[in-house]
Amino acid sequence: MHPQRKQKLIRQPVYDLNVRPFMVIWETTMACDLACKHCRAEAIAERDPLSLTTDEGKMLLDQIEQFGKPRPLVILTGGDPFKRDDIFELVEYGTAIGLPLAVSPSGTPSLNRPNLQRLKDAGAKAISLSIDGSNPAIHDAFRGVDGSFDMTVSGWHDTLDVGLKVQLNTTVTRYNLYDLPNIFRLAQDVGVMTWSVFFLVPTGRGKVEDEITPQEYEDVMNWLYDAGKLLSVKTTEGHHYKRVVLQRTLLDRKGLDPVDVMRLGETYQRLYQHFLDVADFDNVREVTEDRTRRAPLHINAGNGFVFISRRGDVFPSGFMPVSAGNVRDIVLPDIYREAPLFRDLRNPAKLEGRCGACEFNKICGGSRSRAYAVSGNPLAEEPFCAYEPGSFAYHKELVTTVPSMAP
Repeated sequence: MHPQRKQKLIRQPVYDLNVRPFMVIWETTMACDLACKHCRAEAIAERDPLSLTTDEGKMLLDQIEQFGKPRPLVILTGGDPFKRDDIFELVEYGTAIGLPLAVSPSGTPSLNRPNLQRLKDAGAKAISLSIDGSNPAIHDAFRGVDGSFDMTVSGWHDTLDVGLKVQLNTTVTRYNLYDLPNIFRLAQDVGVMTWSVFFLVPTGRGKVEDEITPQEYEDVMNWLYDAGKLLSVKTTEGHHYKRVVLQRTLLDRKGLDPVDVMRLGETYQRLYQHFLDVADFDNVREVTEDRTRRAPLHINAGNGFVFISRRGDVFPSGFMPVSAGNVRDIVLPDIYREAPLFRDLRNPAKLEGRCGACEFNKICGGSRSRAYAVSGNPLAEEPFCAYEPGSFAYHKELVTTVPSMAP
């Protein structure tokens, strides 16, 4: 194994995550016309009158700019950002002060070519869209509105046509588990920059009973490693995927069967077989590119990642509603750098349970949001990870080739 290439499998930002985040998410509004089963925000139809105003929104963007260069990636989300009349003004302002901006709209009639062109003209770099089923029956049932699938796919095509990049988001639940290979093929056919697979956090409308099991988590992540050989794939709130990437890459190089070594279950085998049946294996341009394009990025709640609510409260993530301050009172860089919760979340020595004992905790750390949602303790062990610390037989070989794995 080549040490430098192996290290690239988990990307580290080139700057200190204690000083500046890689990504800032601003919940511009809670208003949305959808009624999604998993909605973190429990979105409603109308805008919250206590939301940050246009001037306060610009103030927030100025605070993000104060983190310095390289600028954090800023994602304007909701609810549905198109429910804010000033969204184009905010994008234009953020762009003018040097922030790279992306927008995450909902699959509604507002997701139309004129609005997408206005975002492009205002300076937006990319759009993230959500598809949670490969057909209207699955997706619309999940999103709670008939026609959402068709509006999202139409908007997806329009986004590409106007010259914006597309990240496709899919939430994994028991409702769409075995439809994932079909969604993958749809992403191949229409075209995406990245497929981001989100693992449910039981907060807001999301329920524990909607989750897949810890073993199914393991199986899905191992299948995503296979899918990532054809298409750029990343996970959200699925931090143990970084462990899987390291393990599977080593097993590939040793020529070992992951089903036996990783103790993969029926779900993996069903997903993989369906993937073989439906994937376009002639569409392999990602395989010939540097693997770092698909490598997971080592960020986590409060550690390279920060979320600002519509009212200006600062959370480690949108799925951990524990406020560390408000941008109306304290500038965002001070909250991110100094808040005790954020400092604890950036310290792997603070992790408890299996995460505290795990040899992969410096490059994984588990979902802090899911730990909080299930236990009330943001430093507790990841409740939906099946891995037992110390059980990977080839751990020593990883330590010699990945510096961040060293004790």
